[in-house]
Amino acid sequence: MVEVISKAAIAAPAQQSAAQLPADVPTQQTPIATIKIISPTPNQIIDLPSTSITAEYPIDAQIELQVNGVAVDNSLIGRTETDTTNQLITQTWYGISLEQGENVITAMPTTPGLAPSTIKVQVRGGVKKLTLQSEAARIPADGRSTTTIQGQLIDANGNRTNQNATVTLAASAGEFVEKDANPKAPGFQVQAKQGQFSATLRSGLEAKTVTIRALIADIEAFTQLQFETDLRPSIATGVIDVRLGRSGTDFYQSFREFLPPDDNKTKLDIYGAAFATGKVGEWLFTGAYNSDRTLNRDCNGRDRLFRDTQPCEQAYPTYGDDSQVTALTPSQDSVYLRFERSPQILNAEPDYAMWGDFNTQEFARTSQQFSATTRQLHGFKANYNWGNLQITGFYGNNVQGFQRDAIAPDGTSGYYFLSRRLLLAGSENVFIELEELNRPGTVVSRQQLTRGIDYDIDYDRGTLLFRQPVLRTDVDQTGQVLRRQIIATYQYESQENNRNTIYGGRLQYHLSRQRHPDWIGATYLQENQGVRSFELYGADALISLGDKTRFIAEYAHSTNNSEFLGTISGSAYRLEAIAEIAQGIRASAYFRTADTGFANNATISFVPGQTRYGAQVVGKLSPQTNLRLQYDREVNQGIAPEPVTTFEDLFTPRIEPIPGSRVDNSLTTILAGVEHRIGKANVTVDWIHRQREDRIAPNALSGTSDQVRSRLTLPLTDNLTFLAQNELSFSDQADAVYPDRTILGLDWGLLPGVNLRLAQQFYTRGQFAGNSITSIEVVGEHKFSQNTILTGRYSMFGGLNDFSGQGAIGLKHRWEITPSLKLNLAYERILGDFFGRTAAGLQFAQPFAPGQSAASLGFSAANSYSIGVEYNPSSNFQANARYEHRTSPSGSNTVIGANVTGKISPALTALVRYQQANFSNQKLAGLGNTVNFKAGLAYRDPHSDKFNALLRYEYRKNPATIPDTLLLGTGTGYEDHTFALEALYAPNWQWEFYGKYALRNSTSYLATDLVGTSTINLAQLRATYRLGYSVDLVGEARWIHQPTTGFSETGFVVEAGYYLTPNLRLSAGYAFGDVSDRDFSGSRSAGGAYLGLTLKLNELFDGFGLQKPVPKPISNHTAKSQQ
Repeated sequence: MVEVISKAAIAAPAQQSAAQLPADVPTQQTPIATIKIISPTPNQIIDLPSTSITAEYPIDAQIELQVNGVAVDNSLIGRTETDTTNQLITQTWYGISLEQGENVITAMPTTPGLAPSTIKVQVRGGVKKLTLQSEAARIPADGRSTTTIQGQLIDANGNRTNQNATVTLAASAGEFVEKDANPKAPGFQVQAKQGQFSATLRSGLEAKTVTIRALIADIEAFTQLQFETDLRPSIATGVIDVRLGRSGTDFYQSFREFLPPDDNKTKLDIYGAAFATGKVGEWLFTGAYNSDRTLNRDCNGRDRLFRDTQPCEQAYPTYGDDSQVTALTPSQDSVYLRFERSPQILNAEPDYAMWGDFNTQEFARTSQQFSATTRQLHGFKANYNWGNLQITGFYGNNVQGFQRDAIAPDGTSGYYFLSRRLLLAGSENVFIELEELNRPGTVVSRQQLTRGIDYDIDYDRGTLLFRQPVLRTDVDQTGQVLRRQIIATYQYESQENNRNTIYGGRLQYHLSRQRHPDWIGATYLQENQGVRSFELYGADALISLGDKTRFIAEYAHSTNNSEFLGTISGSAYRLEAIAEIAQGIRASAYFRTADTGFANNATISFVPGQTRYGAQVVGKLSPQTNLRLQYDREVNQGIAPEPVTTFEDLFTPRIEPIPGSRVDNSLTTILAGVEHRIGKANVTVDWIHRQREDRIAPNALSGTSDQVRSRLTLPLTDNLTFLAQNELSFSDQADAVYPDRTILGLDWGLLPGVNLRLAQQFYTRGQFAGNSITSIEVVGEHKFSQNTILTGRYSMFGGLNDFSGQGAIGLKHRWEITPSLKLNLAYERILGDFFGRTAAGLQFAQPFAPGQSAASLGFSAANSYSIGVEYNPSSNFQANARYEHRTSPSGSNTVIGANVTGKISPALTALVRYQQANFSNQKLAGLGNTVNFKAGLAYRDPHSDKFNALLRYEYRKNPATIPDTLLLGTGTGYEDHTFALEALYAPNWQWEFYGKYALRNSTSYLATDLVGTSTINLAQLRATYRLGYSVDLVGEARWIHQPTTGFSETGFVVEAGYYLTPNLRLSAGYAFGDVSDRDFSGSRSAGGAYLGLTLKLNELFDGFGLQKPVPKPISNHTAKSQQ
């Protein structure tokens, strides 16, 4: 029998009932009495810090419940059950508070003869760790396959927490397919519920090892998976076209080949183009061929590296849908071949052999700087994994001239003129580097940019226009002023037009291929540049011991023909070590040196002739206090660039700078500092001792100085922080390079990861005394290095162009005022010139610094500001605008960009774009603004495709102005207007009509009293009629007329075709053309009949490329087995 006793009846002792039993009633034998905690169970993990506890004890005993040694109040007893049969009491306490982590629960007897009962339970705590894993270790790199990325939030005891949080994910390749949980924040956000989260990652098209990173505050986790080669079923497509007729009457050839002055003989022309891909054994074959042109040729007739969106397709992408186009076979010639497979080696890069366009990522590893090569090339390349040994080699047979330019930004987005014109399209690599203002050669950040997302480039003019303004300066966490510099490397059309060659190889032995890889590598590269040659070889090693220890060693040697010094050679060394030598103590040491004769223009910036070495130790004295000790030694024994002042010298392109004076000096720096947290404030005090020795008269840099650097960071509110820093020399002599200064600033947190920063710097002593810098900008915390993913999330393809979406340099720094309205602003004021004396030589104003002479860059006094607005109330309307302005003693620059696109009706789409910019290079003035205005109106009924039309207007002003215009006096301006209308009408499946008319009027200002005008017209009309499924008739005519030059060209063609099979068409037709040219060849005409045979390819080599239909499943079981 079980008796339930209420809370009020507990006061009566239970043992009194047993004492009143009659003596003649036999007593019942019971088991040995014990105390037992029934709930919770031992080692149970509890979600919430509150629970109920149930204990069982003998009916004649009393107990006291204790949690972590503290007695529980009896008022929390909510239920008591008495079992008179077994002489037991079951008692439950409700709402017992527990602590996060481990808790000890004890049922302590208050009557003698019983042992206490104790258990331990754990309460899920706060997030102390993240775990991350991929559901699949390998997925095909087909752009469709997905895997689930799962993670958990773990507390200090290793248990999953029960908290909800937002986790930021980033992947080095692929894309997450779900909706971003917080589009306002940088990265891809996913919501963790009850300590668990998941996201779906879709593969890309490139086989590679992918690293996924998860981040909450300062807690991060990583995992890896393999995008492996997609051994897909084979496909093939293409065409073979045979034509017999007069060669100059091929209406569908290029304008250049239609109606030539001679060579109109009858001939047999064979044209073929094909693409094929598919599995060949354990390899994936991909190939393409075009007998008539290079695979990368665009609609402007340019043969480039790496196929890109064509200008004729990019202008008004209002016809298409949301699909994406990826070029799988980029090649600067007519052939592309690639055999690829994923080796059965975990995290190994794919084996492949190819002919086509390629980059050199295998020659720019983490362990490489001096021996690194970052280029875009064409030719043969192969990579093969032989166990732990990876072998890579390449050969290029048509390399043009190679140039490296460093440009100082002016606070706007452009135009930035490179030193060369007529660049090889697709060959450029553009970087933004941050370097210490007073210590050239110390690059603290290097970020590669992406064409179309971060910048646009005009290959003919040699100009860069960025999607956001590039400010001159930044400030690091210790208050050091950092100078930005734009680094651009590219190929250009050399005057000799030599087909130079380049080849290289690399051996890399992998000690480990896990997330912290280890390897030893060796590299060799040889480039033949006609009269000049370049050789580079080196060795490097990377050793990682977990997350906190890493060692890098590198050696490089180069030999090249200098433009001024003849054949020179030199070596470079680099050693870096980072380790946690004890709990709370981190140490780092480095050594790097480059001989004066060492050269490498395809890598990070460095100073030839500079040696640097040092060490740093940071220790945690207490939870609130850190101690930092640092020693650094720098020796400069090179040749500084010669300052140039004339316009001709400044804008004459050179591969390397003009050698100037020799430098021979050294600097020893000793630093000791303490960082202490007082409440919410951080206080840092550093003592810095500098000793310089200048061994060249007049010994301007020599001296010894001591400086105190103090810094205060004080949060005023949750999202507003005050910054103050002072650098004061207390020695009799101030340092010749590092001045005294004061910094005041405010950081306003607009949203997680994005701040609005106001900063003011005053220089009070030293070479920059009296100067100041004021800046206001929206900045990010830069916690992610996967720039492509972060910026790509804001890029727009298919509806907007150029400034639309405003892809950023680094993170997207935007202020979201409302969900549909976003603001981006920046302001920078430089008072006084910052062309100072450094240990590497003098800094001077120059439009671009060639080769490895970026150390000579500085910046002048100027004011620059920008404001950008994006308004996207719906998917049917998108608008953005940006205004930038820079003023300086050397001139001004205004950049204006605006885009509006939207649907006037379901069938009518409008687009308007305006862009204006001038020059941004130093020492360049007098060029007119470059203006481009476009307006388009597209009609496409979503319910009927019978009629489609596009109306567009474009205005251009000075689209080709370059600095040579000022030097040579070849003109003062140019502008043109273009109007075009085209339409497609198909009333039924048999009839199709297409028409186009375009008019361009241009004006050239060759001098103040010499103006030239020109007008050109183009009209085109085509009609197609299908008599049935096998017979069609086509008629087409075009007319080109330029009245100012007396030029007129007319052409027409009539053709009948018959499909012998669905893939084979026989055609016959007649083509005629007439040219009237008053100034050159006079009049000529040609015409004649022709025969044609067109074969559509859908299989090659015994069925390769012909996909067999999947058999219809007989049952569910059969269908599953086939999959």
